[in-house]
Amino acid sequence: MFDLVSFIPRAIIQGMPLLFGCTGETISEKAGSLNLGIPGVMYVGAMCGVIGSFFYEHSTTGALNPVLAIMIPFLSCLIGSLLMGLLFSVLTVTLRANQNVVGLAMTTFGVGFGNFFGGSLMKLTGSSVPSIALSKTSIIFSKALPFADDLGWFGKIFLSYGFMTYLAVIIAIITAYILKRTRVGLQLRAVGENPATADAAGIDVNKYKYFAICIGCMIAGLGGLFYVMDYASGVWSNDAFGDRGWLAIALVIFTLWKPNIAIFGSILFGGLYILHLFIPGAGMAVKELYKMLPYLVTIIVLIITSMRRKREHQPPESLGLPYFREDR
Repeated sequence: MFDLVSFIPRAIIQGMPLLFGCTGETISEKAGSLNLGIPGVMYVGAMCGVIGSFFYEHSTTGALNPVLAIMIPFLSCLIGSLLMGLLFSVLTVTLRANQNVVGLAMTTFGVGFGNFFGGSLMKLTGSSVPSIALSKTSIIFSKALPFADDLGWFGKIFLSYGFMTYLAVIIAIITAYILKRTRVGLQLRAVGENPATADAAGIDVNKYKYFAICIGCMIAGLGGLFYVMDYASGVWSNDAFGDRGWLAIALVIFTLWKPNIAIFGSILFGGLYILHLFIPGAGMAVKELYKMLPYLVTIIVLIITSMRRKREHQPPESLGLPYFREDR
């Protein structure tokens, strides 16, 4: 029998890194910047959080201070992700380098960064197992609401998660509201649609692009931290992320650049990604086919939206294009 009560929480946990990444990438793309470096940003964010948590755990005897155990990896993650966003901004906005090339280079760099420092920390522990265990910090991150177990299936489905799960949903809702309902969001979308017109209207195009890229990278980096601390129970292993960064980018297209829809889309993608675990008798080949489902669904959505040609369902008009003020 298919156990829905067990499946939904697993799908939500699987989908939250995608929601962080999707929300961050949506902000960047709404400002006209196609950041294919999101997988690398998530890797760097996760690794920076692991480094901060590792040194705090190993410098503290006894129980950890819950506030410091959260804030140190959290801030480390945000700083590392911000630096990646600044790097992308300088190269693509100031120097006007090709966004696709820079994004792919940043993904390669981010994976290498994570694997290098991950391997270095493994040598410091002297462990024979090729992983880093931060179980004390993970317990604090993934601590659920105390009354969740008393509410049966409702508590298990809605209340049995760490604070970062709810943070991902809140950030997505706030982002959707800002983009749709505020002056800042309107100006940011104007930069992504037609930067020349926005510039003529007095909007600082470069400032908005820098802002969107950096904030987007910081949010995406939290997805990497979530993966390590919540999904992987505090265990870092090199190359363990798989294709989640690319799934987050695919989710942007699937949700039509709307972060509020991404909340449900991330859960759907997370469910499709682990569906093979809940279907008995599925062989290895069948499991790999199930892992293709999120990408297949994204392609179908892309085809349908392209055929309907509704403007609100299309990407920003200047997405991926450098802005030359001299050509205005």
